[in-house]
Amino acid sequence: MAIDFTLAPEHEEIRKRVRTFIHEVVIPASAELSERDRDGYLRGIFALREQAKAEGLWLPHMPKEWGGMGLGHVELAMVQSEAAKTRLGPWVLNCSAPDEGNMHTLLHWATDEQKERYLRPLLDGVKMSCFAMTEPEVAGSDPTLIRTQAVQDGDEWVINGHKWFISNARRASFAILIARTELDVPEGARGANTAFLIDLPQEGWNDVREVETMHGSTGHSEIVITDLRVPDGQILGGRGNGHRLGQYRLGPARLAHCMRWISQAETALDMMVDRALNRYSHGSLLAEKQGVQWLIADSAMELYQCKLMVLHAASKIDKGEDFRTEVSMAKHFVANSLNRIIDRAIQVHGALGYSTDTPLANMMQHARWARFADGADEIHQMRIAERTIAAYRATGSTNAATGGLPL
Repeated sequence: MAIDFTLAPEHEEIRKRVRTFIHEVVIPASAELSERDRDGYLRGIFALREQAKAEGLWLPHMPKEWGGMGLGHVELAMVQSEAAKTRLGPWVLNCSAPDEGNMHTLLHWATDEQKERYLRPLLDGVKMSCFAMTEPEVAGSDPTLIRTQAVQDGDEWVINGHKWFISNARRASFAILIARTELDVPEGARGANTAFLIDLPQEGWNDVREVETMHGSTGHSEIVITDLRVPDGQILGGRGNGHRLGQYRLGPARLAHCMRWISQAETALDMMVDRALNRYSHGSLLAEKQGVQWLIADSAMELYQCKLMVLHAASKIDKGEDFRTEVSMAKHFVANSLNRIIDRAIQVHGALGYSTDTPLANMMQHARWARFADGADEIHQMRIAERTIAAYRATGSTNAATGGLPL
């Protein structure tokens, strides 16, 4: 079994074009934008999006017949990692969360009519979306416990419930909402939930607040849903398929997060090494001190592992193989490595790293979210353990649960 992640010449050319565009266009333009001038800020980032379209760097994750670049997940990894060198990069290329995951979901689950109404505007970059699943009353990592209910009333559904940490809700033109429709299915069992397409704004969808987080108010909304009515034709993916749809969406979306986090980890490592090469203390450069060398070495080894795990998981998705264990492992490992590498970079920078004079403090605030976004560490560990035990029971070996590699 050969494992070769060397990019084809045409994909290497794309990677270089993305890198050039991000470093020579997006990063300099971003530095000139100020969110205090909201109109100017929006004009600036929309102009960047138009330039990305003109450069042929639009929708790297979508098929060519839908206006995308038609890249597989291995190729997408290098695009996402290049784009995420700046916060706006994925958004400029129209491959940022949550829209990216919602595009995949609509492409796979929506009817033709729903694709034209909801998917097409996302692809064109004229509308935004959100995914409404998490609730404050129950564990977000267990969607079988969802309490939001949709009750059929003729050819309509009446929905009542409570959602929070719904990213992008205040900017969204529609939501993919997960609600419990099969009330006879026991709590904790699958098959009780259904996905609905909700046009926004709409009566019954009440935006309570943006939840303040460690890195400020950045669009994670709390929503109370009261007697919201939607027609039967707004069901996405069939009645009772909400759990399957959610898992289909979250698998590749988790890996896309990892692709972007690798970029941030690499940025932190670059900054760590640069600081070590330019800071003199106690008779030598920091780069010459063994303790600092260990911080650099541990970070380099972890980043190498992150890259291999993401590329291997991506290759399994592209081959149509079962990728659940590999994605869970990557999600857990990359999220934790991101936190550790940024933390080491802050340590090497000293008080400067703790300040906001470098991007490290802000990166650390965002990185802490990675350990529970799209499934908490402990949930992924539980699933990895379950599949490892199942592999041993089935074959007498754990090999299948550790990548199924030929060694």
